[in-house]
Amino acid sequence: MNSCILMAEIIQDPQLRYTADNLEVAEMLVQFSALRENEPPATLKVVGWGNMAKEIQQNYHQGDRVLLEGRLGMNTIDRPEGFKEKRAELTVQRIHSLGTDVNINSSSMTTTPSVTAARGQKANSTYESPQPIPTPAPSSVATQDDQEEPIPQKNYKPSYPAPTPEPDVDDIPF
Repeated sequence: MNSCILMAEIIQDPQLRYTADNLEVAEMLVQFSALRENEPPATLKVVGWGNMAKEIQQNYHQGDRVLLEGRLGMNTIDRPEGFKEKRAELTVQRIHSLGTDVNINSSSMTTTPSVTAARGQKANSTYESPQPIPTPAPSSVATQDDQEEPIPQKNYKPSYPAPTPEPDVDDIPF
């Protein structure tokens, strides 16, 4: 199943068009941060069809931060220079507005103090994955001092020789 969830910022207002069959199509460009800090943000074309297209055009505008759910696809475009170019496109199935309190330009999701204080969390927090709590070892486990015998070391030698690569008869040196 092809499913993609993306948090992004709309950088081009949605444009509503109609197909020959009078089906609504909304297209917009979104931007999201790159994996590395020194790389520029990535841009992606987002397309919505039918009622979703109407909703996108009416409710979302440039500068809005959104959470997009949909299918990721690749389109091939014939360039005037004579080569083909592949571009990614997200066909949106659901869209959620993220207010202005979410920062999508950092590698982790942060929120403003007013929102976190209202939720009962510490202010200006950054999401951290839960850490396991260390517990003392049970007393029935033997410690290193209790073991007096050394652990025997094994010398491992394979019973067969390592495979040797066969010469490639098609490889012609020049």
